[in-house]
Order: sequence, then C-alpha cells, then structure tokens
Amino acid sequence: MSSSLAASAHASHRLQDQQAQRTRTRIATGIFAVLTLGLAVVPMATSNISFAFYLMLWVTMASAMNICVGFTGYLPFGFVVFYGVGSYATGICYKVLGWPILPSLAAASVVGLLIALLFAPTLRLRGVYFGIVSLALATIMRLLISNLPDGFTGGSMGLILSSANNPTHSYYAMLAVMAATLATVAWLSISRLGKALKAIRDDDAAAACVGIHVPRTRLKAWLLAALFPALAGGIEAWYTNVVDPEYAFHVLITAKSIIYAMAGGFGTIIGPVVGTLALLGIDHLIWQKFPVLNLLLGLVIVLLMLFLPRGIVGSLLKRYPQLRQYIA
Repeated sequence: MSSSLAASAHASHRLQDQQAQRTRTRIATGIFAVLTLGLAVVPMATSNISFAFYLMLWVTMASAMNICVGFTGYLPFGFVVFYGVGSYATGICYKVLGWPILPSLAAASVVGLLIALLFAPTLRLRGVYFGIVSLALATIMRLLISNLPDGFTGGSMGLILSSANNPTHSYYAMLAVMAATLATVAWLSISRLGKALKAIRDDDAAAACVGIHVPRTRLKAWLLAALFPALAGGIEAWYTNVVDPEYAFHVLITAKSIIYAMAGGFGTIIGPVVGTLALLGIDHLIWQKFPVLNLLLGLVIVLLMLFLPRGIVGSLLKRYPQLRQYIA
C-alpha cells in the first residue's frame, strides 16, 4: 500500500515538473518570437542595421555556447574555430570557386560539422583539459589555413567578396540563423536529448548506468553547437564583404561568446539572450558617448561576475524561486 502511494506521488510530482517545464519553454518561445519579429522590422524602419545585425550574431554565438556549457558542461576555449572555418569556407567557395552565396553558406555549415567531427575525440576529456586541447586544435586550424596558397585564402589581406555584399539579405539570413539557434535551445529544454545532456553534465557515470549512450549524446550536442557559429561566420563575411584572417580566428570571439552567455546565465533558456542584450547594449552606449572610456565595459563585466555569479537570469531565479515556474 505504502509503495503504491509513493509511486503515485512520484508520478504526480514528475507530471507537475513536466508541465512546469512546458510552461517555461512556451514563455521562452514567446520571448524569442517577439525578439525575432522586432528584429525583422528593423530594416524597414532604418538603414542603420549594424547594431541589430551584431546583436543577432552574438545572440547566436552565446546561445550556441550555452549548448556546450549549459547543457553538457563543456567549456571550449577553441570555440572560435567553427566561426573561422565558416567564414573561410564561405569566402573560398564564393570568391575562388565562383559559387553563389547561398551554396557557399551551405558549404560553411558542412565544413563546420566536419571540423566538429574531427575534434570529436576531445570530448573524452573533461574540464580544463578539454578547454586547453580545443584551444590548441583551433590554433592549429588557424595555422593550417594561413599556410594555404595565397590564391586560395587571400593571404594576409584576406578575401574580398565585393559582388556578394547585400546588407539587407545578409541581415535576414542572420535573423534566420538566430531564430533557428533559439528554437534549437528551446527544443533541447524539453526534448529527451536535452534531458540526457543535462544528466551527463551532472553525472556521466550515472547517466550511462540508466542507459544513456554518453559519447553519442555528447557528439549530437557538439554538432549542434558547431553548426550555428559556422553559419554566423559565413553570414558575417557576406555582410562585411570581407574575410579577415586576423579576426576570423581571434580569441575575442570565444571570449565574448562565453561572457555574454555567462552574464545571462549558463543552463537557462533565455539567459544568453538577456546577457547579450545587456552587455552589447551597454557596450553600444559606452562606445557612442564615451569612446575613450570603453574600459568601462570591462568594469561592468567584472562587477556583474562578482555580484551576479549565476548570471542575470540565474541570480534572479535564486533570489525569487517562485519565478522558476515561469522562467528557465
């Protein structure tokens, strides 16, 4: 009798958790939809779309980083490699091979996935070891590309995609990639794959004991996390009309992806979006009004990490636990 009551109570509690998770996901999806629709009308309202474009780019990068860190517990210091190879794949296919821009972007996504598969053995490592090895492999990839013939990569001058430049088209391409990234994160929050990833993040040995195929599940998340930065890198090359060899593999791209996601809160659905909106907005305001005091952004980030170590959303949920039924 007591065992049946306990089983019934457990089933009821599990059902409540599932319903609460669905509610949180619906709310997050609604927020994402409003953001996407708001950004969709920006080119109709103004010709100055640069800030909105880079907002979408960094929301994409931070959300992809959240798939790595928030869902799997992996912190890839070499995350920029996907962005870099996406930029170069787009530039080479368009400029050197003469492909149209959309097939060139498709090639960028394929190359990003292939690089993720190449790096897949590093998923056996954990913690700082994984981070360091991923950074080393990203450095090797940058050196390999820089040593290709100049006629292929443009050498130190990079590649100029002169006839590809169409800011409005590339803007909406980035909007589509951002929307796909956010939809993927929302789906992961309620899917079996997402639950399996969180189980692996918390205790991979226990996850294996309950039948989760740990290596295969990690690889799926790794491929998802690689796809969107590769597309973002290719679309930015289209938007700016150039593939810059110094910028394409710059460590700052990884750093910003981590900082924006961390500022909002790793492991939350809307955290990376909130963090990107907050920090990129502050950065924009500081740059506009105080160009010589751009170091203020660094101070804001330090204060944020000191006083809100769980990020904006994570700290809000800790302070007001009742919000957990609505926000994740």
